[in-house]
Amino acid sequence: MEKHVIYPGSFDPVTLGHIDILTRALTLFDRVTVLVAHAGKAGMLDIEDRVRLFRASVDGMAGVEVHPFTGLLVDEVVRRGAQAVIRGIRTPGDYEHEWSLAGVNALLASDIEYVYLLARPELAAISSSLVRDVIRHGGALEKLVPAPVARALADRAS
Repeated sequence: MEKHVIYPGSFDPVTLGHIDILTRALTLFDRVTVLVAHAGKAGMLDIEDRVRLFRASVDGMAGVEVHPFTGLLVDEVVRRGAQAVIRGIRTPGDYEHEWSLAGVNALLASDIEYVYLLARPELAAISSSLVRDVIRHGGALEKLVPAPVARALADRAS
């Protein structure tokens, strides 16, 4: 049986930390479906841009699909036939947030597993909100986001 995992998030924008979690998930699962939530936290990029930039960031990476989604995550996991959800943990606050989400999701669909990968220390400080701050102040993005994202956001700022 194919091992299929869902990687959900707002990805506004996708960061090198997100790509690292995805790459590591591919060592554990045969297929990773990235679900980009319509309702992003900050609203810097619209859903079409977030999906397009994530797809550009994983172009040529086998076993990865990127799709927009709305609704309950557990419903989408079941609909897509995945066995698990994967998430990255950067901080203790992330852990507490994920703990709460997993608890509620387990009440809705108890057969879905949740897998958490700790952020690599060199990437743990990178968050989408920090990237948005760097963008607002005209900072360099190359060490924070994948190259297609850095190019797109630089073009957008021009």
